[in-house]
Amino acid sequence: MVDFLLQRTAPLPIDEAWRRLTEWPRHPGMVPLTRVTLVTDPPTRVGTRFVARSGIGPLAFDDPMEATVWRPPMDGQPGRVRLEKRGRFVLGHAEPEVRPGPGGRTRVLWWEELRWLPSLFDALLARGARAVFGRAVNGLLRRA
Repeated sequence: MVDFLLQRTAPLPIDEAWRRLTEWPRHPGMVPLTRVTLVTDPPTRVGTRFVARSGIGPLAFDDPMEATVWRPPMDGQPGRVRLEKRGRFVLGHAEPEVRPGPGGRTRVLWWEELRWLPSLFDALLARGARAVFGRAVNGLLRRA
């Protein structure tokens, strides 16, 4: 199992950072060789499901996810979503959170737990996942 936390501070209002992180169709532009298909109709809420398909041809796999917690930021309180990974190959969860940061900025925390390959590969998977998810979070926060 791979478990990691990404932390960022963004020069954005908390509502805008939340919007950018939780618009699921925007994620493929940030994660190479991935596309996202919504399974349920918007808006996102508890029970929203989508599938991230990553890879090329026969090496592609699906990463179906479901929102089991949906708490947008409100009245100065942090926003948090929990995405349960429900695939055959990728299990675990992701938990993006936004909270007020210094000087009107937003503090972003992104927890990820991945269960995918035998534990022998955990160190390699952790390095790769941190790099890919870190780049994705940075890109989502930079682009309107």
